Amino acid sequence: MEVLTAAYSDIGIKKATNQDSLCIKVADTSLGKVLLAVICDGMGGLSKGEVASASVIHAFSEWFEQELPLQLGDGDRDEIRYRWDRIIKEQNQRIAEYGRRIGIQLGTTVTALLIIDSTFMLIGHVGDSRVYRLNQKLEILTEDQTVVGREVRRGTLTPEQAKLDPRRNVLLQCIGASKLVEPQFMAGTPKRGEVYMLCSDGFRHMLSEAEIYHAFSPASLRDEAIMEQKAKELVELNKQRQETDNITVVLVKLL
Repeated sequence: MEVLTAAYSDIGIKKATNQDSLCIKVADTSLGKVLLAVICDGMGGLSKGEVASASVIHAFSEWFEQELPLQLGDGDRDEIRYRWDRIIKEQNQRIAEYGRRIGIQLGTTVTALLIIDSTFMLIGHVGDSRVYRLNQKLEILTEDQTVVGREVRRGTLTPEQAKLDPRRNVLLQCIGASKLVEPQFMAGTPKRGEVYMLCSDGFRHMLSEAEIYHAFSPASLRDEAIMEQKAKELVELNKQRQETDNITVVLVKLL
């Protein structure tokens, strides 16, 4: 299996800093292509959110470089999930301790995607960044860990009401600012031809699912230059529609 990737991040029209961080790593292994994509959204309104998001990105990047080769050899996919859980909880403690030491509060979401050729897919998730899968349709694979996301799942708010609710950015948990974090994990089997999209919440508030699918459907993303161009176009569309947050999107297409 081959993979195509693209990413685009923008500070947006209002923020003084871009608190979003991302990484994409691809390795050729005896099992085929292995891809890691991670996106972190530093908490808006809090000091040094970009420090928190970069710290989590660094931890996952280091895991990919140093630990994953051994874990691929073991063939134990549960061990990978266990390590991700430990990484997230260690980062939660480390970022909280850093904040206490210098007298500030900071935090970040994390949404990570691992694909091992066409045999295994793992998502680890805390917060309200998202992973979408696009094939014949668009699916949201992660749950928004927000107050309004919880109320939508309970049936007390409609998705349309949630978009306008003043609590839409209130997170139920995030790394560095929650006493305890319990990541959401999802495993599956990826298929050739699928597109996976990771994004911070600033990318999706001003776009409809139909607009995202039209731009990023598998048939539309023929090469990496087109992927980057379409990502940039939707980021600019967000800015034209007065999105005030940082805006970040990562695209992965499996061939």
